[in-house]
Amino acid sequence: MSKKKETVKEIFASCSFSSLGLHSTLCDQLRERLGFEAPTKVQAQAIPVILSGRHVLVNAATGTGKTVAYLAPIINHLQSYSPRIDRSSGTFALVLVPTRELCLQVYEILHKLLHRFHWIVPGYVMGGENRSKEKARLRKGISILVATPGRLLDHLKHTSSFLHTNLCWIIFDEADRILELGFGKEIEEILDILGSRNIGSIGEGNEVSNVKRQNLLLSATLNEKVNHLAKISLETPVLIGLDEKKLPEDKSHVRFGSLESDVKEEVEHPSTTMRSTTEDFKLPAQLVQRYVKVPCGSRLAVLLSILKHLFDTEVSQKLVVFFSTCDAVDFHYSLLSEFQWSPHSQPDMELKQLFLRCKTFRLHGNMKQEDRITTFGAFKIEKKALLLSTDVAARGLDFPKVKCIIQYDSAGEATEYVHRVGRTARLGERGDSLLFLQPVEMDYLQDLEKHGVSLTEYPLLKVLDSFPLYGQKPRVKKFLTTESHPWILSLQNALESFIIHESKMKKLAKDAFCSWVRAYTAHRGELKRIFTLKKLHLGHVAKSFALKEQPSLVGKSFQKQSKKRKRDQRQKGQSGKRKFPSKTNAK
Repeated sequence: MSKKKETVKEIFASCSFSSLGLHSTLCDQLRERLGFEAPTKVQAQAIPVILSGRHVLVNAATGTGKTVAYLAPIINHLQSYSPRIDRSSGTFALVLVPTRELCLQVYEILHKLLHRFHWIVPGYVMGGENRSKEKARLRKGISILVATPGRLLDHLKHTSSFLHTNLCWIIFDEADRILELGFGKEIEEILDILGSRNIGSIGEGNEVSNVKRQNLLLSATLNEKVNHLAKISLETPVLIGLDEKKLPEDKSHVRFGSLESDVKEEVEHPSTTMRSTTEDFKLPAQLVQRYVKVPCGSRLAVLLSILKHLFDTEVSQKLVVFFSTCDAVDFHYSLLSEFQWSPHSQPDMELKQLFLRCKTFRLHGNMKQEDRITTFGAFKIEKKALLLSTDVAARGLDFPKVKCIIQYDSAGEATEYVHRVGRTARLGERGDSLLFLQPVEMDYLQDLEKHGVSLTEYPLLKVLDSFPLYGQKPRVKKFLTTESHPWILSLQNALESFIIHESKMKKLAKDAFCSWVRAYTAHRGELKRIFTLKKLHLGHVAKSFALKEQPSLVGKSFQKQSKKRKRDQRQKGQSGKRKFPSKTNAK
């Protein structure tokens, strides 16, 4: 039965922003500046509750309009103050986000919504920016401040002119990612300084204003650290997007671990956490999820083939490909920017052209701050482009009109799958995701099924058959394998020839190979059982970076590291019998 092809908009048609209680001018800004004709489901549920002043915990899929869900009510309150607020009043609302890119994105949305409310001043502080300039902006006064945790804590401690006695709102956006990045200790310090712990942990020395505080926590996934943050920052919160059946009956007895510790309460007390390890992931219904099974040595050729197919068949298309390491992003970026090959001419002919003809961008944490900002802005406005990225782009970032997400390297944690695919199928638009898996990694599909995620197989051979080789389509055997397909063999040979003749590319390939091997051993939890290096042939891994041979130094180095790790573990096991560890081991 053929499915009806239509864009499914997750919008409450019978509901309007004005009916939710928002000011008419703000409703106009939502429509004119952001393109929201009507609220999404999350916005329709959250806005009235936030307007009422209640603390809120929002658990919803990415791309559902959560940012507007908390910004709109805050702006609505601030614009109604009489007399009007001004810069000298200091900061009224604080939005905490995990990354610099998300900080800029939230600020951009905020700036658009405040176009008609010029007396409400937006601003941001984040790592990588000039602290002196930030201090100057804080001294002048910022009404709504967007910040990353580390830089905010820095200013709270060392910027005496930072006025926050009128603070009414603290919002934790992408709370799970904030904690995953290791900001747990900073968050607790921030809450203590601002006097926002609600479990009687506010010290007597803290200066707490008499202003009524409202805290909001938004997260696409829930875990024990997020539960703990909710416990210490939210007071009898309204739960949005959470099924009551998944919550403990007596919420006062919920057990929470520290934000810094890896608590095992979920195993010992499975009935006393907000979430179980098998909770369904929240994903948009209009997201089409597929996987492609690829032998290790053919991964690179298959990736390039799929990218070529997608860009050749779609006039206007934006794609994001996720890699596990910065080195892998750099290698593939340089390869796609320089690799030339014409499958329509004989190998000995000189007629060549750039294999992939589209604008290609890269984004990862080792790039300079200004380069990351430039890439972020440029990719957003392009109509046909490819972004190669690490997980720095997996959380919260809204790239308009991204049609497809490709996870070339599987995420280190199962929950990260949600955030990667969340870069497409946003605000009701249709989207596709494709997960690369090697034959030895197929158990990952079962792991995703535990979370309610079901993937169908991508028709790879059909796509490969569509490519003409030297002017003729290959005569394909009925059960032809991927690695023996004429197109893949020819492309792989061309890639290896290109790498071996380009010393710069060969160096990038070796670095990417080395970092990929390290990252593969770093999978956590249940994924360690699936993604095991012992199951792989390192020579085949080298081929996936177009290296004809496994770099011997890398192989020996890795073997030495493995032996050293095992030796250290044995020594640690023996020293574990001692009552007191040495200072060296304690570190």
